[in-house]
Amino acid sequence: MKQIIIIGGGAAGFFCASNLDEKKYKITILEQNSDVLQKVKISGGGRCNVTHACFDPRELVQFYPRGNKELLSVFTKFQPGDTMDWFDQRSVSLKIENDNRVFPESNSSQTIINTFLNEIRKKNVEVKTKCSVKEIEKQDEKYLVKTSLGNFPADYIVYATGSSPKSLKIVESLGHKIIDLVPSLFTFNIKDDLLKDLPGTSFENAEISIPFLKTQESGPLLITHWGLSGPAVLKISAWEAISLAKSKYQFEIEVNFISKPINEAEEDFQNFRQSNPKKTIGQAKIFDITNRFWQKIVEVSQVDLNKQVSNISAKEMHKILENLCQKKLKVTGKSTFKDEFVTAGGVDLKEINFKNMSSKLLPDFYIAGEVLNIDAVTGGFNFQACWSEAWLISQHLNNLEI
Repeated sequence: MKQIIIIGGGAAGFFCASNLDEKKYKITILEQNSDVLQKVKISGGGRCNVTHACFDPRELVQFYPRGNKELLSVFTKFQPGDTMDWFDQRSVSLKIENDNRVFPESNSSQTIINTFLNEIRKKNVEVKTKCSVKEIEKQDEKYLVKTSLGNFPADYIVYATGSSPKSLKIVESLGHKIIDLVPSLFTFNIKDDLLKDLPGTSFENAEISIPFLKTQESGPLLITHWGLSGPAVLKISAWEAISLAKSKYQFEIEVNFISKPINEAEEDFQNFRQSNPKKTIGQAKIFDITNRFWQKIVEVSQVDLNKQVSNISAKEMHKILENLCQKKLKVTGKSTFKDEFVTAGGVDLKEINFKNMSSKLLPDFYIAGEVLNIDAVTGGFNFQACWSEAWLISQHLNNLEI
């Protein structure tokens, strides 16, 4: 019986193993940590954001800063609808939330983990944990995988290690080109009086631009103890991962907290002033933001909170609206977004055959998951790339004449 060694017990490795023909192959998963599926466990705050309800491959690839061209053909063969169907066939109920993220009905990543463990148990897949791969040696028609738990001969290798520098070094030593790793999803560290003492304050739809890159993103925004987070920040950090790494995470952003042009905001202000002249500026509910944030805007604009709206000068009004719609903030570093630690960089995509995820340089060697130079914004997209790539590998291996 031919041997398949899957290196990496994460999303791609397990999905591949779950779909392989166990009558045709002896399948072994090697995982260097003591637990498998660690990212699956913590994803989505422990609920596991399985995929995203976007069923058109052309639309889906727009969420991948790196890998969008290559993934188009992959997603035409296996996309989020297929993922949902796969889990449905295994009696896992999934739900689509308002933002189109897909979670198990149970709200627990353990449901997804148990499904995988059940699949590989049925297929007699052997899982070796605390098994660190030291080297992969090509031997005639086979490979020898040298590990901390001894040597494993392999007819086929599925390399799904995630993006650890050590695993990239191993694949580089076999001849693959590696694009330098940089963090992709991260939050912005910002020290500014406007954000001070307001962690937890959120905005339904804000706009963030990075002037030196001439780029802009919009979406929900969150003030944290360290600065700014939320989908708007995570999206822009993913798309501009490489440029922001080059800037050493020291740059200026401009934030529009209400996603309205300043002239429209001024109109709203004037209308409010006409109908509520006696209201104090501190109690004025002009915009859809929290009272605490509004009062902070007024304070940093150096306007007395007790001043009546009718007495606000044009200069004061302009200062308030500038802080609300065109606030410039200095970013002085980044923090990892803990639920979705993702990197840009990895194995060069030119060296992969995206019909079946095989290496163009190494025979019978397949690569999937985050070890590739593919990454996505937050929302279940990174997992979907893993499921789709792993599916292609399993179907290709199942259909081989051996």
